[in-house]
Amino acid sequence: MKRVIAILLILFLCGCTVVRIDTDSLDTIINVVLKKQNKMFNRVGKGYKYYVPKGVQYVDTNDLNEILYSNGYYYYLYIDAVSYYNDVKPNYKIDKDAYYSRIISKEDGFTSSGYINITKKGDLYLVNFEYNYAKIEALVKKKDINDTVLNSAYILSTVKFNYDIIDLMLDEEYFTSHEEKYNVLEEN
Repeated sequence: MKRVIAILLILFLCGCTVVRIDTDSLDTIINVVLKKQNKMFNRVGKGYKYYVPKGVQYVDTNDLNEILYSNGYYYYLYIDAVSYYNDVKPNYKIDKDAYYSRIISKEDGFTSSGYINITKKGDLYLVNFEYNYAKIEALVKKKDINDTVLNSAYILSTVKFNYDIIDLMLDEEYFTSHEEKYNVLEEN
């Protein structure tokens, strides 16, 4: 009996907090997810790592481009390691003709800068979301915009770079081959 009371007391005192995100508002999704200090990851690439949320599947990688899949849509993730390495400051403008357009800046309390731009393309909407030297593009139905932005925000907010590996990748001399003529038939 004492053991049951002790376990209940521990569970009661050490409970966890769940943050509910209002997925009806794009501004709320962006503010809540991008202002968190997300340190989780479950995918590793050449010089970077990031978190793929539940419901999103990894499909393929081509250099610094990755394809993800969720809810019938492909997400195209581009990692901009060169801009990260050279510390290029982004320059964005709000598109007044877009369905939704917003600049995300460090001055507003975010950990990085970026933008989100959603434009109508026929019956679908093109989501362009750039943040933290990474970009996701997805073409989705209007009813799935908020879920796409939520997944993209989690992915982009968790991108972490390894400067040393990127430095090695961008070193021109590292990838040049050094040929040496060798004949196995010659005797010493």
